[in-house]
Amino acid sequence: MPKDKTTISVHRAKVDEAKALVDARSTSEVIDIALDCLIRSERLRKDITAYRQHPPTEAEIALAARADTRGLADDTDWEALYAEYEG
Repeated sequence: MPKDKTTISVHRAKVDEAKALVDARSTSEVIDIALDCLIRSERLRKDITAYRQHPPTEAEIALAARADTRGLADDTDWEALYAEYEG
């Protein structure tokens, strides 16, 4: 994707902290990383909103139940982590 030069005002302390957190080499890199994170989180938020408005049908649930999920097993207690999101 082509990049454009632009002038922006930033809080230098925030940029420096973000650069240190993600080990970015430049302000441009940290802003690019931040925009990627924002885009992903907003897409996820919109997906969750859409899902809540139109829950899966019985056929979709049955199809999902047929999937091999053995590769997803880990020691994380997902129910405890997301207990606040229960309907």
